[in-house]
Amino acid sequence: MGSIGPVTANPYPWPYDGVVDTARTAVLCIDWQTDFCGPGGYVDTMGYDISLTRAGLPATARLLAHVRSLGMLVVHTREGHDPDLSDLPANKRWRSARIGAEIGGAGPCGRILVRGEPGWEIVPEVAPVPGEVVVDKPGKGAFYATNLDLVLRTRGITHLILTGITTDVCVHTTMREANDRGYECLILSDCTGATDKGNHDAALHMVTMQGGVFGCVATSDDVIAATTE
Repeated sequence: MGSIGPVTANPYPWPYDGVVDTARTAVLCIDWQTDFCGPGGYVDTMGYDISLTRAGLPATARLLAHVRSLGMLVVHTREGHDPDLSDLPANKRWRSARIGAEIGGAGPCGRILVRGEPGWEIVPEVAPVPGEVVVDKPGKGAFYATNLDLVLRTRGITHLILTGITTDVCVHTTMREANDRGYECLILSDCTGATDKGNHDAALHMVTMQGGVFGCVATSDDVIAATTE
């Protein structure tokens, strides 16, 4: 194990406590699933440009190679619903149907956002390796209706580095949830993406307001440069 910090970040050098053991730091990989960044998935079916949601994959893959070499905890999340859709809110299903990509309906990658279907799987570029934690979630935030907080606290994690998609929805929601639970958070601008570039930029800007209301923004290179074995 090593240490991390201070990371050159906006609006303050991260973390607030200067230097932290990598054993107390986890990387969250939020929803790098085919449904969100692969051909024929949910986002693609809705008609969005998946090159925008795929933009963070190369940097995330590079970051994962680095933190794995340090033995840092990596946690992956997948958004999806039970095959019987018993955990799918009616309004969420209605909204998805209204734009032509009904959750639970048939799509090119199987039933959309349903656990066990091809579209629900994490893409190969950043797929979990043996021993890494995978958390399945029914909603946007990774703490809602999951055991994520228990997993992190059991491992003694106090600091989180966030990657994934989408910046403005699932990643941002998770960062807000984590901030309220006392985790010191860092979101990586080159390891995230959204269906709209403006939303991506706005979501990152929101983090920096009020002196870092939810934490800080940095890049994968900033993190790699600030870690020591």
